[in-house]
Amino acid sequence: MTQPFRAVMLDAFGTLLDLDDPVGRLRRGLRERMGVDVSEEAAERAFVAEVSYYADRCHEGRDPGSLEGLRVECAAIVLRELDVDGDPRTALTLLGDTIRYRAFDDVAPTLEGLRRAGVPAAVVSNADYTLPEMLASAGVSVERVFSSAATGSSKPDPRIFEIALDALGVDAGAALHVGDTPDADGAGAAAAGIAVRIIDREGAGRPGTIATLTEILELIG
Repeated sequence: MTQPFRAVMLDAFGTLLDLDDPVGRLRRGLRERMGVDVSEEAAERAFVAEVSYYADRCHEGRDPGSLEGLRVECAAIVLRELDVDGDPRTALTLLGDTIRYRAFDDVAPTLEGLRRAGVPAAVVSNADYTLPEMLASAGVSVERVFSSAATGSSKPDPRIFEIALDALGVDAGAALHVGDTPDADGAGAAAAGIAVRIIDREGAGRPGTIATLTEILELIG
């Protein structure tokens, strides 16, 4: 019989956190702050370009100074993609208004179930050093948070998982990681010897995936 897991690691974006109407917020911000109207399609393209740039470089945001530099670069991408003239530093407020997080509905019951079972949880995610603040803004309370910026390791590098294992005080074989990306979450956790479940929130029902986060409560025995 398979032994239950004694610790759970969770990815942040797409697993715990969802963005709250970023395209709509971007369009409203451009209109209200800069007097610029853009189509939903154009705003979505600009936002996707910005998110992709941030995702590749979020580990560079290690402190306030480096993070501000990264955010200026992200704001410049939005302006460039939309062909809007403006100072990226001035546009930082606009970008900040665009990014608002909310927790998925299954996050609170999952975390509560883990607490009741006495199974420690940790967030392991590629993100800048403000990841604890992002989680808190969405009402997600997890004691241990490991970002790529803070650890110096980005998934799929297994080192970020190994750091989390040491902090949790469990062996790799007793831990479970849940994330939404097979390449980063799946490959990274597997390289560290940790069992993985990929959550498929789009409902495609791909083999080996889970549909809701609460399903992991069945694995902690």
